[in-house]
Amino acid sequence: MRLSRIIMALTVGLAVLAVPTAAGAAQPQPTPGTGTPQPPIYPPGGTPTLAVTPPTVVVGQTATLIGRGWGPGETVIITVSTSPLAAAVPGADQARRSDGEIVAMVPVSFQQAPQPNPRTLEVTANDDGYFRTTYTPRHHGTYTFRAEGQTYHRVATATLTVLKKHTPPLPVTGDSLSTPMKFGGGLVGAGAVLLLLSLVWRKRHRFGMGAAR
Repeated sequence: MRLSRIIMALTVGLAVLAVPTAAGAAQPQPTPGTGTPQPPIYPPGGTPTLAVTPPTVVVGQTATLIGRGWGPGETVIITVSTSPLAAAVPGADQARRSDGEIVAMVPVSFQQAPQPNPRTLEVTANDDGYFRTTYTPRHHGTYTFRAEGQTYHRVATATLTVLKKHTPPLPVTGDSLSTPMKFGGGLVGAGAVLLLLSLVWRKRHRFGMGAAR
């Protein structure tokens, strides 16, 4: 009887000692060097996005980058890169095939679009995970924007097409047409005068010949 009481007392004591140990293991572990427990970091729901508007611009026109779904207050690094362009070289050559047929050969020149400055952008999302910034390309080509969050390391990309600036042809105005029209009118008038003088000369010549007879 006394032995069973001793065993029961030991069992209860071990159970009491085990409860604080289990409770301590369930608590967040402190960060080394701080002593303050840090909760685990989980990314917010959804997938972050990056959009460019308008998607096509000309050199020197400003485009807007819009990000959504990022972490509240998260810093986002946007890396800018360009892709090579293929441009046809004027002056196509000709080649003769084995069957005698002549075909045109158009050489193609691949050129790397110069890298713009800056090549990286740094933005900070607001409390709703939203950010907005602008970018002005300096060269034509296809631009790729790669955004990476610095807290949760999620990535989103977007592309922008940049076209060359084309100089519009000069419009034809009334002043530009008046000069050739005046010149042409002068020529017509001079021709009429010469024709009139020729007719007068012929008439006088015939009259003079008739009088001589």
